[in-house]
Amino acid sequence: MRVLFVHGAFVRDGAWWWQPTADVLARHGLRSSAAVLPSCESEPRGDLHADAEAVRALLDASDEPALLVGHSYGGMVITTLGEHPAVHRLVYVTSFLPDVGEALADFGTGEPPPWHLSHGDGTAGVREEFVRPLFAQDFDDRTYAAAATRLTAQNEAVFGQPATRAAWRDVPSTYLVCGEDRATLPGTQRAQAARATDVVELPVAHHPFVTQPDLVAGVLLRLRPTT
Repeated sequence: MRVLFVHGAFVRDGAWWWQPTADVLARHGLRSSAAVLPSCESEPRGDLHADAEAVRALLDASDEPALLVGHSYGGMVITTLGEHPAVHRLVYVTSFLPDVGEALADFGTGEPPPWHLSHGDGTAGVREEFVRPLFAQDFDDRTYAAAATRLTAQNEAVFGQPATRAAWRDVPSTYLVCGEDRATLPGTQRAQAARATDVVELPVAHHPFVTQPDLVAGVLLRLRPTT
């Protein structure tokens, strides 16, 4: 069994974000890796489907069963990827869980949230003054400084692209509700989680894999096959 992590919007260097949880998993003999999303790191920026294909390539590289974990926007990616023979289970962390035809923008009010910053060149980011209070209120200063250097512009097209597949209809799924999240409110998460096979709720903020890795790893370790 392996774990494949898919990060959320507006960040690069997924391996850094997931490393605290990866370290805990490694101590329990569970290997993990993190995807690189073209919509955040390629030039020119890729779209939602390019992100899904990047994850598919990692899954194709091995027949070993995988827990496929998507954070926030990453839930769009793992859902659009569709059913893959290597995926043992989908895990959504404070994420979006779309049906076919639904886009990330459909889960809001129709207006961009106040933290959304369009750059006018086809990319978008997060307004700096909103990052810590909404997305990282539980980061210590050192961790936040490192995280801030990994914020990036993302292809704005991904927010309007609809899911062409709904992997959760065919693959077992677990939704991790982050009960202290200020960016994706718990009520929104619970509405999304209703589509998952099962739900776990923890008293954590938007990036628990950074600040509460033992809790996140505990959930993932319990999802390993028993045989």
